[in-house]
Amino acid sequence: MSDRQQFSRRLREAGMRVTAPRLAVLEILDAHPHSTADFVAAGVREQLGAVSTQTVYDVLRACADRGLLRRIEPAGSPVRYETRTADNHHHLICRSCGEIHDIDCLVGAAPCLAPDRDHRYVIDEAEVTFWGLCPACRAAANATANN
Repeated sequence: MSDRQQFSRRLREAGMRVTAPRLAVLEILDAHPHSTADFVAAGVREQLGAVSTQTVYDVLRACADRGLLRRIEPAGSPVRYETRTADNHHHLICRSCGEIHDIDCLVGAAPCLAPDRDHRYVIDEAEVTFWGLCPACRAAANATANN
């Protein structure tokens, strides 16, 4: 089954109509995870022509509300979106350039979902963000420091 067919099926399963802007948004985010709304809007316009930014924002909101997209909000950075929603993964972000990588839970099914005290909540998701410098930014910082 092609990606387009899978996205069409997922939209229908979520109770949403299959439209060209919705498919374009899902395809762009599948190819470019952790993208901003502006990046997605530019890609949608490149694929489909004249599509308003508001339409793209509406698609992003609707798809995130239905669980087709995950919305991440790194501190000091614009909101990002990704299609990887079926697990409880985390993110590693470069403080300098903003590059983002997915980080899987490495021990057990989802150890981060077992806090030391849950206050009687039923926990279904955790957001963990690791921050640091990517190798390229670290090398650039070291080069600057050595000059």
